Amino acid sequence: MLANKKNIILIGMPGAGKSTVGVVLAKRLGMRFVDSDLVIQERTQRLLQQILMEDGLQEFIRIEDEVNESLILVNTVLATGGSAVYGLNAMQSLKEQGTVIYLKLPFETIEHRVGDLRGRGVAMKPGQTLKELYDERAPLYERYADIVCPCEDKEIREIVDMIAKSLEIV
Repeated sequence: MLANKKNIILIGMPGAGKSTVGVVLAKRLGMRFVDSDLVIQERTQRLLQQILMEDGLQEFIRIEDEVNESLILVNTVLATGGSAVYGLNAMQSLKEQGTVIYLKLPFETIEHRVGDLRGRGVAMKPGQTLKELYDERAPLYERYADIVCPCEDKEIREIVDMIAKSLEIV
């Protein structure tokens, strides 16, 4: 079934634990780990926050879409940035290359984990609240996900176990 796809793509809000879960999952499954935010920073030679401040939200989303679409994944767990779901080309490419898993958390948990958004490189419209951002993105995460992984009140190990079981890789 889904285990035939060789890559795992993690999506979700900032603070959902995509990078943390991704590293542990990759170690458990003997896979490579890639964080697309780090790839963007490496390719542009700038921090995410710099791109947002200097180029604006639309250009950031264009760069993110371009970088994510260009990724060729082999036996890889990919942690995407929270705004990756705005990139239609990238999401189509990523879905073709692997199983997309949405690390789902309620807004209150995301709010508690994220704290101060300044300096974090979160792609959001000027004046947009975290709640508005959550409400805008949640349906996109649901749409693109092959698997929705409810992460509330779960330890990293439990989330990794849940993902491995859902992929029939126990």
